[in-house]
Amino acid sequence: MNIRVNLDPETEARLVAEARLQGVPLEKLAERLLNDALTPSSSPHGGLTVDEFHQMLHAMAEGADTLPDLPTESFSRQSFYEDRIDGRDAVPRR
Repeated sequence: MNIRVNLDPETEARLVAEARLQGVPLEKLAERLLNDALTPSSSPHGGLTVDEFHQMLHAMAEGADTLPDLPTESFSRQSFYEDRIDGRDAVPRR
């Protein structure tokens, strides 16, 4: 099937530049981009099922028991900004 698409000059320039960069004909790149855009992904964009979310959390937690224990003071505002608190850049306290 052949289709005709009118592109604005900026999009056309980006498409031509990408085709040159990849060393493929413009038509092949356009075909690949359309195929990629129409191929269903394994999960919807920006969304996870509850089960996928729990699997992600479990994967992140693997090995957490081997991480060092850090004192609570390690997470104070002052510990994050101690190089900036010298009187000039200090945030006034309320």
